[in-house]
Amino acid sequence: MTRTLPSWSDGPTRDAIIAFAASVSSGPDAVPEAERVAVFDNDGTLWTEKPMPTQLHFIVQQWKAAVDADPSLADRQPYRAAATGDLAWLGGAIDKHYAGDDSDLHAMVGAILASTAGESVDDYEAQVAMFYRDAQHLTLHRPYRFAIYQPMIELLRFLESHGFTCYIVSGGDRDFMRPMTVEYYGIPPERVVGSAVGLTYDDDARAVRYGSTFDFMDDGPEKPIRIWSRIGRRPLLAAGNSNGDVPMLRYVQGHPRSLSLLIHHDDDGGRGDAPYDKGAEQALAAASDHGFTVVSVKRDWSTVFPEA
Repeated sequence: MTRTLPSWSDGPTRDAIIAFAASVSSGPDAVPEAERVAVFDNDGTLWTEKPMPTQLHFIVQQWKAAVDADPSLADRQPYRAAATGDLAWLGGAIDKHYAGDDSDLHAMVGAILASTAGESVDDYEAQVAMFYRDAQHLTLHRPYRFAIYQPMIELLRFLESHGFTCYIVSGGDRDFMRPMTVEYYGIPPERVVGSAVGLTYDDDARAVRYGSTFDFMDDGPEKPIRIWSRIGRRPLLAAGNSNGDVPMLRYVQGHPRSLSLLIHHDDDGGRGDAPYDKGAEQALAAASDHGFTVVSVKRDWSTVFPEA
């Protein structure tokens, strides 16, 4: 007989997940299947986000190409960091965002907008698909499809077997995730909620194109708003790993039967997952008060990544 959640270690966390799924999907007080919705952050929750988020790896390649075409760009950030391989500046900009300082993030967003303005969504999708086909994780040195967290993939399938519909709700770019979510997670693109650049319609070319402004950043308090606007239901389960996920983890608790999972990257790194608390300090500090179930990578996952 196949063991339930085989990459999860025996213990209270695994027991809580199994008991929760059973309680809402069986018996006379089961939650109607249509209401069984689960939402998952992506970076740091479904796959690794260190030494920098995967999308940033892709964007850095674009910025390097822009510097090659116009060397004067290297005089300012984030092009300078991309050209010199300064991962510390790039990663620091993300850490500063989670700490509430978006000074460097604004420069990055401006460069992102410049790289996609006027491009069709179809051309962008093709570029991203090529990246996923060829690129490798910067420190694991394996394709990104093997940098996903095996226990979380098992959790997606386990919930689906109990009648849940699972969504990705991420601060990452919606259109950067969509080309890989079916293959990596078994989640179709229409169930991907993320940050987005504004769009325009080109009637002559019959094409949807990216504009020159940012539409919204799907992080922090924006996550519950986007969940409601896109899904129209309050989820029963949410999983995240950072300060920006706290509003989403709290939002599901408005349902009388809910489970909020906070992934804690506390392993020693020997299994490939970099240990870190930065960007999750507030979430971890509030976990007990808010009733979050903290998932310890070290304690609760017997396996971290799928075999390459």
